[in-house]
Amino acid sequence: MLSNKGVVTAIMHVFVESNQLEKVGRELTKLPEVVDVYEVTGEFDVVAIVVTKDISDFRNFLKDRVLRIPGVKSVVTSIVLHIYKREGVEAVE
Repeated sequence: MLSNKGVVTAIMHVFVESNQLEKVGRELTKLPEVVDVYEVTGEFDVVAIVVTKDISDFRNFLKDRVLRIPGVKSVVTSIVLHIYKREGVEAVE
């Protein structure tokens, strides 16, 4: 589930040390809050979709878990405000 009232969905754009790319990807997959992990081209190295119960939980997840993974240089986060379409289906809220 990507979005419900009282749930925070975030898109994390992760900058990774190049020699740690696969290790960071594997470490992110181990975190239960992370629902999808993609190695990508472009400005960022990894994109992850994260779901937490609230913004405080997301903040703690980011600072205490993600930013402590060896090889993670920095993270740019986008909080999802509204979903128009998901998995090919128009969302109704």
